[in-house]
Amino acid sequence: MLPDSTPSVLYIDDDDGIRRLAARGLARRGYRVTPAEGGAEGIALAAAERFDLVAVDHYMPGMDGLETLERLAALPSPPPVVYVTGSDEGRIAVAALKAGAADYVVKTVGEDFFDLLAASFEQVLGRSRLARDKVAAEADLRASNARLEALLGEVNHRVANSLQLVSAMVRLQASALADPVARAALDDTQRRIGAIAQVHRRLYSANDVESVDMRDYLGSLVAELAETLSNDAAPHVLRVVADPIRLATDKAVSLGVIVTELVTNACKYAYPAGTGGEIRVLLAADGTGRFLLAVEDDGCGMPADPAPRGTGLGTKLIRAMAHSLQTSVAYEPCVHGVRATLRAGVV
Repeated sequence: MLPDSTPSVLYIDDDDGIRRLAARGLARRGYRVTPAEGGAEGIALAAAERFDLVAVDHYMPGMDGLETLERLAALPSPPPVVYVTGSDEGRIAVAALKAGAADYVVKTVGEDFFDLLAASFEQVLGRSRLARDKVAAEADLRASNARLEALLGEVNHRVANSLQLVSAMVRLQASALADPVARAALDDTQRRIGAIAQVHRRLYSANDVESVDMRDYLGSLVAELAETLSNDAAPHVLRVVADPIRLATDKAVSLGVIVTELVTNACKYAYPAGTGGEIRVLLAADGTGRFLLAVEDDGCGMPADPAPRGTGLGTKLIRAMAHSLQTSVAYEPCVHGVRATLRAGVV
């Protein structure tokens, strides 16, 4: 009695003698054989039972091998098929392979035929196992990636919440201070934290956990800056025009901090005290895998002595963040105001 692990073969041939010889010959070579006397019976058996392999003879009355092969391929889970042809029927073998047969064997008289058939079965079963293993490995990899993405999304969610908590603490500390210089420094710190928190909020709320849509990010970031930097005494208008560029998380953070510092500087120093004006943030792809960032205003321009008017921390942050992007910020001459630009690679 053959063990349960023995490969099962459906042998379809209208010749009763060949079917009996095939059943005996293949059983000696380690296969369990179920015979079918024609295409119709074979298709019915294949639809009702699971077979590891099917052998199909070409010449059969009513439904020949090619039609049987086509009907087998239409089953929900079709088994691999080895096509059996005559010695001078190469074109039929080619047609069978094109129709989906896994292999073909030339029918001969004697034990050599069953040796060739068993060898073909072994090769086809090996390829089938490799294909199944590949599908299973790909499914496992997709499931693993989905789990990792879900975990990363949860991490970004928690980081964003933690940064929001830190920002709230800084705001409370600032409100408790009487020193306007110290309070302003903490306000700047809060805005820097907000720029980073915006990145993590974008990551956990989007399908892509590895990159950030800079148009959406800059729009939200500048809107938050407008709430804290514009008031009745200095009504600044902040505008954003950005292409839908996606950047990796670290690049998005660097660019967000740079924009925060440049916009904050423009709101503080571009226009005379007690007045306001427009500050524009532009982000555009140049078609070569790089992008241009520009922050500009229509204010009084840069002084002849470009020494920092505050603590200088903002300037140091801009340089550090630009260095992480392998670039630098340039200040282009304007008729009115200041235009700060940065060019870097998307990747």
